[in-house]
Amino acid sequence: MASLVRWRPFRGPLGMHRAMGRMFDESWIRPRSSWMRTTTGHLPVDMYQTEEDIKIKATMPGVAPEDIDISVTGDVLTIRGEVKREEESKDGTYTNRERYHGLFQRSLLLPTLVVADEAETLYEHGVLTITLPKADEAKPRAIKVKAAGDKK
Repeated sequence: MASLVRWRPFRGPLGMHRAMGRMFDESWIRPRSSWMRTTTGHLPVDMYQTEEDIKIKATMPGVAPEDIDISVTGDVLTIRGEVKREEESKDGTYTNRERYHGLFQRSLLLPTLVVADEAETLYEHGVLTITLPKADEAKPRAIKVKAAGDKK
């Protein structure tokens, strides 16, 4: 005999939260084409660390290097910039206009202390790469384990 399983689309508050988030993500309220958002500053980034430094890569096509401002305050890295609007097309009318323009900002909590004065940046093909050397006190140190009979 077949058993019936109760259908519960919103299994508890977390399920409802995810469903509501998905609804707003896919609605007309927040267009998907906005790769950056003013005020909250959704700027896509990758951040990873090695033993020596922290690397951040941020995708920002259409931004001139002189329109990018990077700062480190304590353990927070902030990237600000502006995508300038191109001239309006005088030849015809737009049927689609989705490319972002305006100010953006993104702040990231750094996983460890860095030496901001020695930071290096590279902006190539719409990708900004920031290399922040770790502070000496944040770098891993090897600690030798002594056996019970060792005096030194």
